[in-house]
Amino acid sequence: MIYLDAGTTYSKIITVDEEFDSNYLIKQKDNKNYYIIPSSKINKLTLSIKKACGHMANADENEIIALANGCKYYIDSNATILDLGSRDAKWIRFKNSKFHDMDWNTSCASSTGATVEMLLKFYNLKREDLEFNEEKFAVTCGIFGLEKIMDDIANGSDAKSAIAKFVHGIAYNAWNFAKKPEKIYLSGGFCENKCFVDSLKNYCEVIILGRFILCEGLINADKELVHV
Repeated sequence: MIYLDAGTTYSKIITVDEEFDSNYLIKQKDNKNYYIIPSSKINKLTLSIKKACGHMANADENEIIALANGCKYYIDSNATILDLGSRDAKWIRFKNSKFHDMDWNTSCASSTGATVEMLLKFYNLKREDLEFNEEKFAVTCGIFGLEKIMDDIANGSDAKSAIAKFVHGIAYNAWNFAKKPEKIYLSGGFCENKCFVDSLKNYCEVIILGRFILCEGLINADKELVHV
């Protein structure tokens, strides 16, 4: 059985009791295999998908429900979960172990992750090169951030520092978008961006959930364990 979270840039796959292309294998746990593959390759593969969510999959499964189902085993009874990737940002809140509130931003958060990846490629940097910067750019999306970054570099900053300020701005905006919680459970591609995580920790406690939470939510929903 194959469960797919097809993001704009990368797709996450969990297979149960079967294997996929080992070139994309991230980890194995019990009878599950975890893969990350560029989304551009998804349509070229022959996959028998049990359930799917995500922009690139044209799927019927709701991402918010998948997120809620996936995080259930990892969170406290009162928790805010933020999923931030390359295209959008979404959060959900539980109170007393029950779904309480949510929001999904496909405008101001659009392309934040994709913009960071594009900038790193342009300046020949890796995300590991970025370090937390106490300064931040007051921007709400990737498009406006480009101007800030170029102006900062033109005024003498190096690219690593300028991009780190932009990443700090994304973290600050994400915290505000989630209504300034004291703790955030973080899901999505930004889990692997240490500069982002360190920036977010400047405002709240951060618990890393990883990139496969939506896939796990699809599996849990299949087992009828959680309903929102």
